[in-house]
Amino acid sequence: MKQDQICWKKMGRSLLFSPSTLGFLTIFLILFFLLLAPLAITHAVPDIPVRTYLATDGSGIIKIEVDPRCFSEDPEGEPYLRLNQYLRMSQSDRDQMRIQALDYVRRTVEIAFEPGGVVQPDWTFEFTTFQSGALTRADDPVMLTGGWRLEHLPSRKGYQIRALPEGELSVLFLNFYQGQVMTGIQVLFPGESSRVLDLKGLAKAKLGDPDRNLIEGIFSPGSWATFVSFIRAGLVHVVPFGADHILFVLGLFLLSRKLKPLLWQVTTFTVAHTFTLGLATTGLINVPSSLVEPIIAGSIVVIALENVFCPRYSPWRLLVVFMFGLVHGLGFAGALSELKLPSISLLAGLLGFNVGVEVGQLLVISLAFIATVWLRNETYYRKFVVFPGSLCIAAVGAFWMVERVFFQ
Repeated sequence: MKQDQICWKKMGRSLLFSPSTLGFLTIFLILFFLLLAPLAITHAVPDIPVRTYLATDGSGIIKIEVDPRCFSEDPEGEPYLRLNQYLRMSQSDRDQMRIQALDYVRRTVEIAFEPGGVVQPDWTFEFTTFQSGALTRADDPVMLTGGWRLEHLPSRKGYQIRALPEGELSVLFLNFYQGQVMTGIQVLFPGESSRVLDLKGLAKAKLGDPDRNLIEGIFSPGSWATFVSFIRAGLVHVVPFGADHILFVLGLFLLSRKLKPLLWQVTTFTVAHTFTLGLATTGLINVPSSLVEPIIAGSIVVIALENVFCPRYSPWRLLVVFMFGLVHGLGFAGALSELKLPSISLLAGLLGFNVGVEVGQLLVISLAFIATVWLRNETYYRKFVVFPGSLCIAAVGAFWMVERVFFQ
């Protein structure tokens, strides 16, 4: 601990670089900064949920939830539309958003029945918050929820949706029968089709039972499909869309290429973010993104500067990684908590998403190792990789922190 204090006291003191090294560092820093700075403000856009509610009398309704940020060229760079902002909008602006939502859904999701083939739903859009909830608080995020009542359902044998190739977001396929969710929730990437739901066999459909043992339920065929689908969803929230998480993991890697320090750091980070990801996704804790995102950016700065001024691995480093891992878990949680997955499906989705996140982290570390393994001389590695790389990461993290504090 004393050694760590000495390391941090060195901050601000001279770093002895040769002129050539300073020149290389300056160029590298500028290029890296220009590359990642535009990604400063990111609010992950959740998958588009398509929820189908079916009843025993053959009636049904399909609901699809669209985030108005999807109408922007840079959805993740846009803040949520809040209720207080929505109330100040004119009626013509609201009607225009309904038209945009209808056009967006038709370009994103395709619905088909057997027999009958592809259909063109007559969507009716209403302004709600997540999961068709009523807008009550001033800071409630506003969603456009489209509804379409199903006709001639008793004559249908099968039901399927497809995420169209031109769509940019994944589509979540959920089905409910007699008010209970059916197992086998799917995350469909653009160009993929869902399983065919057997409408004739609904009476024997396997439902998610909140009272049954969740650990046993995870191994059912339907839950396994949910688990596999969410592995991919977790992966893409790191690579390529999790720029801040990628930089944090790179910061962990740059401390040392030795297996033991790297393994301890990654394990500590995983335990920490898994803990808060679970708590936040299940609704046990709720921390606003306006607080979480600046801290995530600050964690990148701290880890990167430690690589420069405190190069030795120590228990202090693990404590720092654990604390920031807790915050990163809250950042990941937004992708799941807003979908309000029920019971067994939530457990399967949470486990799958977390596995996907870990795969993404390992991919980042593997690529970083491959990119630097050729430089075996540790002195040169530290001089030409660790120093410039860490300072670039710290600069981008600092820029993001300022953006997220003052310009959200």
